[in-house]
Amino acid sequence: MPETVTIPKTEYKSLKKKAAIADDVLHQLELSLRDAEKGRIRKAVH
Repeated sequence: MPETVTIPKTEYKSLKKKAAIADDVLHQLELSLRDAEKGRIRKAVH
């Protein structure tokens, strides 16, 4: 049985938002790595 922890609702919302951002970052990284494997990257111009 999983352990239950009580946290404030604001902290819960903050953690959910951070998890969503982390998921998006991982997805973008995966897509970037696939592009790199296929040679579809170019140097950024500053």
